Amino acid sequence: MILPVTAVFASVCAILLLILSCRVSSFRMRHKQGLGVNDDRDFEVAVRAQANLTEYAPMALILLGLGELNGVAVSWIYSLGMMFVLGRILHAWGMINGRGGAHKARFSGTALSWLAMLLLALAVLLNVFQVNV
Repeated sequence: MILPVTAVFASVCAILLLILSCRVSSFRMRHKQGLGVNDDRDFEVAVRAQANLTEYAPMALILLGLGELNGVAVSWIYSLGMMFVLGRILHAWGMINGRGGAHKARFSGTALSWLAMLLLALAVLLNVFQVNV
């Protein structure tokens, strides 16, 4: 069985992770710090933006894959995958531009990501219990 929709979103998340990882690596090289962070706020923000993606993306991708495998409507899978990815991009943008503080994009990105994951979880559950989604 192939999972083309999940594959697309896993690829997009991987590219976003690589972008955020390059940012962290540049701070690590600049500060000659292989582990942890120092008192540079932007360095800490870069690490947290990267880590935040790694905390949420696996579960979202698992839910996308389960939904796709179990027959949740492809339109739902695409829409919720897009919502999640947009949320993660907004979150990272808000983290970086707000230097870890309050920022509209960070808040919006978190809300979109959480909503996408909640709707994915509900769609998978409803599908398992044979309620058409």
